[in-house]
Parts: sequence; C-alpha cells; structure tokens
Amino acid sequence: MLDGWARKRIDPALDAIAGSLHAAGVPANAITLSAFAIGVAAAVAIAVGALWTALILILASRLGDGLDGAVAKRAGRTDLGGYLDIVLDFAFYGMIPLAFVILDPMANGIAGALLIAAFYANGASFLAYAIMAEKRGISDDARGTKSLFFTTGLAEATETIAVFVAFCLFPAWFPVLAYSFAALTAYTCLSRVVLAWKQFGEPNGT
Repeated sequence: MLDGWARKRIDPALDAIAGSLHAAGVPANAITLSAFAIGVAAAVAIAVGALWTALILILASRLGDGLDGAVAKRAGRTDLGGYLDIVLDFAFYGMIPLAFVILDPMANGIAGALLIAAFYANGASFLAYAIMAEKRGISDDARGTKSLFFTTGLAEATETIAVFVAFCLFPAWFPVLAYSFAALTAYTCLSRVVLAWKQFGEPNGT
C-alpha cells in the first residue's frame, strides 16, 4: 500500500548513490547478491538473539535491494537481474520470521508458521498475476520500473520491512504482530485473486 508513496521519496537518494556505484563499475547483480547475504546475516543474528545487530542488517539489506534496481536502470536491466531480485526477496521475507521461530519456538512457532504460510500464498498470487499481466501487456511504474508487474495491496515491501523492524524492537510482541500481519497479507492475497478474477476472467465467467 505504501510502496508507491515510499518510492517517490527515496528514489532521488537511491539514484544519487547508484550513480556513484555505477561509475565505480559495481554491477547490479553483485548488489542484489550482497543485499541477500546481509539479509542472511540478519536472520542469523535474530536466531542468536542479537536483535539490534539484526535491525541494522535488515535495513542495510533493504537499502541494497533498492540500490540494485537503480544501478540496473543505468547499466541496463537484464532478465537475470529481475529474476534474482524477486527470488532473493521472497527468500529474505521467509527467513526473518523463521529466525524468530528459531529464537523462541514455543512462543513464536505457530505465529511464525502462519506468517510464512501467508507470505507463500501471497507470493504465489503476486507471481501468477505478474505472468498474466505480462501476457496481456499490462504495466505500471508506480513502484519504480520493475521486471514484473507489481499489483497493489495492504501488505507490500514497505509494510513488511516496517513489521520486521517492529519484530526486532519489540520481540515479545512477535506473536501479536505476526498474526496481525499474516491477516493483512492474507487479505492482500485474496484481493489480488478477486482482481485477477475480474480482469482475467473470460466472457463466460470461467
């Protein structure tokens, strides 16, 4: 829901940093892989209870996730870059709640599992919609130019990162936050299914 709003405000800064990285010859895919490696480190930090370290690593990882696209815009986008970006994003989103489950299985197990399941279903709805949108030539750059069509929803990247930050700041509230965000994510998935039904349905309703 907030991704379009956030992109308009952070893109100028990302573009400035990306210009320096591109001039230095840093490839976009290297930034993507580095951002994911930092995300893995964040998950490890959470699992061992180093939550302030994890918070810094999460923010650094997502900075890299924004920079790779800005660098790719200058260097030339590739299908491989778009593929790596989306796959590693989904891997990162699953790792963080899993790390909190590892940190405290008894308190966080069910809530974390439910949130990961909601992410899984939402990711499927997102990717399936993107495939159909590509097939029909539908595009939208409100969230920045992407390799795949990005549909709107209550639970997008900006909201997800905000919740991950809240997990780190208020770990005792993880179950409540996870249940709540799982509900928002499920709603986003359902709304996307309804949107697909309306937009992609055949005249006979099938």
